[in-house]
Amino acid sequence: MVLLSISLTGCTTLLVGGAGVAGYAVGTDERPLGVISKDASITASVKTALIKDKQVDAFDINVDTYRGVVTLHGHVKSSAQLTRAVSLSRTISGVKKVIPKLTIIK
Repeated sequence: MVLLSISLTGCTTLLVGGAGVAGYAVGTDERPLGVISKDASITASVKTALIKDKQVDAFDINVDTYRGVVTLHGHVKSSAQLTRAVSLSRTISGVKKVIPKLTIIK
């Protein structure tokens, strides 16, 4: 009984996703599991679209999604790549807004 009460009162963290979808700590996140799952799916879809695109160097871009808002972090080689990354991200179902925090490095 003591173990049960400790496990029920302690902070439990469950990791959903993996490195490819950034992984989210469910135990410390106020979003419902369904929203976390949808955000992880959006992140994966955006990353896939960026990787498939020949105009964007996707391996230098990190994608984070929170309640449908996608934030792009990292660096690109030109303003054209930045614009393309944002444009591609906006095409993904469920994306409400894209925040580009990308640096142009030549």
